[in-house]
Amino acid sequence: MHSLQRNYWAVRDYLSPVLKESKFKEHGRITPEEFVAAGDFLTYKFGVWTWEKGDASKTRDYLPADRQYLITRGVPCLRRAASLAYTDADEDAERLLSFSDSLAPADGDEWVETHAGRKASHNANTPGDIEDIPDLDDGPTESATDAMGELSLSGAKNAQANETPDLDEIPDMDEDLEEGDDEATAAPSKTPISNVTEANEIEVSRGNLLQVRTYDVMITYDKFYQTPAVWLLGYDENGTPLKPAQIFQDVPADHAFKTVTIEPFLHSTSLQAALVHPCKHASVMRKIIERMNTGVVEEQRKLSGGPSASLKDKEGKKKWLFRRTSGSKDDKLPPNTGEEEEVEGMRVDYYLVIFLKFIASIVPTIEVDSTTSL
Repeated sequence: MHSLQRNYWAVRDYLSPVLKESKFKEHGRITPEEFVAAGDFLTYKFGVWTWEKGDASKTRDYLPADRQYLITRGVPCLRRAASLAYTDADEDAERLLSFSDSLAPADGDEWVETHAGRKASHNANTPGDIEDIPDLDDGPTESATDAMGELSLSGAKNAQANETPDLDEIPDMDEDLEEGDDEATAAPSKTPISNVTEANEIEVSRGNLLQVRTYDVMITYDKFYQTPAVWLLGYDENGTPLKPAQIFQDVPADHAFKTVTIEPFLHSTSLQAALVHPCKHASVMRKIIERMNTGVVEEQRKLSGGPSASLKDKEGKKKWLFRRTSGSKDDKLPPNTGEEEEVEGMRVDYYLVIFLKFIASIVPTIEVDSTTSL
């Protein structure tokens, strides 16, 4: 069944037309030219990303031959997705407690105990006996001045302490070593020493170390959905490729086998990787860009010295101010008419930067977002 679905996707992708008009602000979709422009910006700002050609038989003609997809290698994955899930339903439960005495009316100050569902490591009702802390007033009355007065520089003890010992009485260490073996010396081993480490010893030593997985993250262009798509190829701490079951350990349960599945890589004849399905990418990116574009437009208007305006016209319709419209000479406005100057808004160059931040929310254990400096 899955093979039939893959064949259907291949035919669908082949028959889909190539997007020619820019719609990344209205619909969250981009053209292949905009994908290349956004990829160039990503590789320029962040050197960990590079362009790859892929197999010649899998080259997409709507993309440049030397810029088929983006890749970054060695992305760390420090923990499994199960460590982010809360298994105890009452772990974050709260309850209201009071400091007032049981004999007194319950009108004292109250406080909130968090994580009431967690098991305590000790019994709060029987905290144990605490010894009395001595008071400073009950201590000895002898002052430090009296104690210093009892010291004598001419006493017998001080004189005995200041005597220089005879050097002849100090034993020689070499003589002691010649008489017998040193007790601190380890006895020679009767069995030959082997350089081979047992497997169980390796497993014990690994328990004290952090198991770090790494991923190769690839970004391709999906012609049907007209958005980028992310592929994940994982390796363990020894550089061995991860099995599909191990890869899904790093994907939250809400997305495993649904949003993220194992598929043949678009630009390879033999490689299979985990694909983050791009079916919802356009709608999510449209919402993110719409929110961010409002702030970008306002900031550009402030820098240009123009009046601050919203992105809605008088009729309440959304007005995207990212593209200048062409017109005839008669359509030109006369100078000094008071009309607001159009601003560009968010550029398409930042599309992949925003896209990586969105992907980081799908696979939070894999540090795919290397654009935190922006």
